[in-house]
Amino acid sequence: MSRHTNARLAGAAFLLYIAAAMSGFILGGRASAGDTPAAKLASSAAHVGQMRISFILILIGCLCALVLAVTLWAITRDVDPDLALLAAVCRVTEGVTGAVTLDAAADRIWLATHAGTLDAATRDALAATRFGAPDLMGVGATFFAIGSTIFAWLLLRGRVVPVSLAWLGVVASLAALVVLPLRQTGAIGGPLTELIWPPLLVFEVWLAIHLLVKGAAAPVPGRAI
Repeated sequence: MSRHTNARLAGAAFLLYIAAAMSGFILGGRASAGDTPAAKLASSAAHVGQMRISFILILIGCLCALVLAVTLWAITRDVDPDLALLAAVCRVTEGVTGAVTLDAAADRIWLATHAGTLDAATRDALAATRFGAPDLMGVGATFFAIGSTIFAWLLLRGRVVPVSLAWLGVVASLAALVVLPLRQTGAIGGPLTELIWPPLLVFEVWLAIHLLVKGAAAPVPGRAI
């Protein structure tokens, strides 16, 4: 594909990813709300339709991550092919990790659908297993932050997009790269850790619009930061 096509595909994938993944997580979280596995199962059983829609939306988000891996690699490979490949692998890992979690989501949907046919002991045991399992999305988010940092750096280094836009991506992605592993391991926590997301959202929406409207400039060779 041409550079023009890859830029516009990346822009569309960014916007679709944001819309689908955010909607999927919000919908799934509301459908399975509760403080205990049993409460989450009861809520899910009452909102099976929302759980299914959430599954499809998150699956679309995983596909968008793979599309972004390929298109952003194509846009930045002339800046540094090795770093571009590493960033693409991180974004692929992000998408695959997200897809793996959908197996557990499918199990939760099945359990919510068949909860009424199970005896209480079996239902409670399965609820503890399906709704009490650790969330792998934090791992995928960390790989997202690594890939985003590298791609933003390459966009900046090659002057592929405006400097201010690229710098926002570097700073926002680095902040996420620092905070996410610490939060995942329990070293830090609290609502302040959520402040990493608004700058990343602004960066990705701005970048998506720029790629859709103006495309990606050819890299400037030998440009110093």
